[in-house]
Amino acid sequence: MAMPLRQTIRVATYLFDQKVIKRRDKFPLIVELEPLYACNLKCEGCGKIQHPAGVLKQRMPVAQAVGAVLESGAPMVSIAGGEPLMHPQIDEIVRQLVERRKYVFLCTNAMLLRKKIHKFKPSPYFAFAVHIDGLRERHDESVAKEGVFDEAVEAIKEAQRRGFRVTTNSTFFNTDTPQTVVEVLNFLNDELKVDEMMISPAYAYEKAPDQEHFLGVEQTRELFKKAFAGGNRRRWRFNHSPLFLDFLEGKADFPCTAWGIPNYSLFGWQRPCYLMADGYVPTYRQLIEETDWEKYGRGKDPRCDNCMAHCGYEPTAVLATMGSLKESLRAARETAGGSRG
Repeated sequence: MAMPLRQTIRVATYLFDQKVIKRRDKFPLIVELEPLYACNLKCEGCGKIQHPAGVLKQRMPVAQAVGAVLESGAPMVSIAGGEPLMHPQIDEIVRQLVERRKYVFLCTNAMLLRKKIHKFKPSPYFAFAVHIDGLRERHDESVAKEGVFDEAVEAIKEAQRRGFRVTTNSTFFNTDTPQTVVEVLNFLNDELKVDEMMISPAYAYEKAPDQEHFLGVEQTRELFKKAFAGGNRRRWRFNHSPLFLDFLEGKADFPCTAWGIPNYSLFGWQRPCYLMADGYVPTYRQLIEETDWEKYGRGKDPRCDNCMAHCGYEPTAVLATMGSLKESLRAARETAGGSRG
């Protein structure tokens, strides 16, 4: 992955220990932690806020959230939701995870970031991951509220001023074009100068209000192939392995390894991933040992046919990188600041 050197070494050591020393077939790379489902926005492509009012009022206790991450053993944590900054103890969850040297990404729409930022401390183990789906008009349309883009930009600048690492996460739909992708990534990379960017084709959440604008596999490949052209991919600072970017533009294909980025929420460990809910189990061991992983993926489950999401395919790409000297050297060049792509 294109990440800070310290983090790269930590993750590489962890992967070597799991795969080579302990000879495990399935282990987590990063945990998707959802300590609440409530959100202050109603994005058209998200199904999380469709839960009943009673569920939306729930907040995961700090000990439960931290305990789940420790149980999994994953070196990285992505805290999502819902909007994590609405959790009254989110700063304590982050503090305890950072104290245990977990790399934490707090995913946020940034509407509350400037108000709550004083509760957090800059750390090489911590980053804000701000959701940006396009430039002003496009982003505000995707989140169904005006002014969100401008507030997110100001919040990013404030976080940078205070010394925090800031990454972004951008989701693209079939209403996007290569030009809209280029425009927002150029803005984030060159003008806002965020540390890293994550990109994802939209996945058709079952409960999402908007079911018309999700990308298919061929649409995804064509979109990113054109957006990455002309040297763009080489200069953009992505928080992705080179092989995952190859996958997005159709240069490589992989099976889904959803067990690599498991989801833990108010209901427990979610099967098989945070995008699909085929039941929940209370322990990570049960998730790994009692889930029929072979029945998921493109060509196996029709719900997976158009999925090219990070949670299923980045772990596969990372493992493929680790198993190839050529790809390992390629990833190392990116980490050291060499050319990307």
